[in-house]
Amino acid sequence: MTTFPRFCTLLLGLSLLAAAPAQARVFDPETFTLANGMQVVVIANHRVPIVSHMVWYKVGAADEEPGKSGLAHLLEHLMFKGTPSIPPGEFSKIVARNGGRDNAFTTADYTGYYQNVAADRLELVMKMEADRMKNLVLDEANFRTELAVVREERRSRTDSNPAALLYEQMEAALYLNSPYHRPVIGWDSEIAALSLDDALAFYRRWYAPNNAILVIAGDVTAASIRPLAEKYYGTLERADTPPRQRTQEPPAHAERRVTLKDGRVAEPSWTRLYLAPSLGAGKRELAYPLEVLADLVGGGATSRLYRSLVVDKGVAAAADAAYDPTALGETSFRLSVVPRPGVPLDKLEAVIDQELARILKDGFSAEEIERAKSRLKASAAYGRDSLHTGAQTFGEALTCGVSVDEVEAWPERIAAVTPELVAAAAKAVFEPKASVTGLLLPDANAPKDSRSRAPLPSAFTKGVH
Repeated sequence: MTTFPRFCTLLLGLSLLAAAPAQARVFDPETFTLANGMQVVVIANHRVPIVSHMVWYKVGAADEEPGKSGLAHLLEHLMFKGTPSIPPGEFSKIVARNGGRDNAFTTADYTGYYQNVAADRLELVMKMEADRMKNLVLDEANFRTELAVVREERRSRTDSNPAALLYEQMEAALYLNSPYHRPVIGWDSEIAALSLDDALAFYRRWYAPNNAILVIAGDVTAASIRPLAEKYYGTLERADTPPRQRTQEPPAHAERRVTLKDGRVAEPSWTRLYLAPSLGAGKRELAYPLEVLADLVGGGATSRLYRSLVVDKGVAAAADAAYDPTALGETSFRLSVVPRPGVPLDKLEAVIDQELARILKDGFSAEEIERAKSRLKASAAYGRDSLHTGAQTFGEALTCGVSVDEVEAWPERIAAVTPELVAAAAKAVFEPKASVTGLLLPDANAPKDSRSRAPLPSAFTKGVH
């Protein structure tokens, strides 16, 4: 099971381009809604007789009550504890015995469950997934067992990973008022205080067909899926789920810095987060220009940061940028740089700030922007080879308030991005007062044999399993 902090822009580009049914671009989805309000998305892909079956709930860590962080992720674990018809721990075993694999994940904005199975096993997993949507059975014993598992997961994945700890502290500093300042996995003291009643109340409040989206991709058609969806999910009763809210960030008045020294760090790194609008909050018209900006600034070996820091000046070993507009609240624009051995971080940061100042002053040429847009579109073509990518794309988008039509309009929106829009996006986001700079450093006083590599990318996944 997984928890995610926010997805990379490449996948969004891959998947969003993959979706214009009118022009049959990549996924060409068909959608319908059951009488109880459950939305269904079907993405036909007949290359192999396999299906990816996913149920997405419009609830995540940001929907938890203050003081109960980690509850959404804990419930994700508890969903495998059984129903009257499926004994505890048997769900995944049944999927495996039928040649499939399954998992689940939690992010700030959504929780998802999936099974990848042969097409002739689809009805089986639909029946089981619909069963646990309404008939989950929990008791104090299995609750306590899973609570201990989640606390150990936090210790092993976050507390034992300096990069993850740094990123957790950076997000807590970036979001002054948003619930995104809480880690998806939760603070350990609050996880420890969660109760069985908390879990059951959360389950009853949010887990309902009208608060869920069924996405099925693979060797199926909408015509074949509709009767199965109505049979298993359509019979479930609606629930009175509360409205979802994301608090607005106040104006930022001071840039923030977070420094973590740890004996387990073998190589230093530099990271900066800028508060940025998303498709769900803030100046959403900047979302598409920001996708292009992320590619221009740190999207590969031809990007500005890579060319300047790695190729021309030789002060960095790696440099990248990432931006994901799919969020209900304001999101972040991330820059990450690993210095070359022997290059102090203050020197590296000065070069980075010079390059950002040059971008703000001179912008990008029309040719650079056209190449960036072409790269985004070209990368999307590979999305059709993956069953899971299409299902992931639409699940993320729909749970965060982005419609199917807007997903399908992604190519046209990216094509409409101009140098002026990219310049406006850069000016709006590259604001020092709305940023957090994170420094990950070795601890010179720690025993040398305690040091290990803590690669940054592991800290930047979108959620938690």
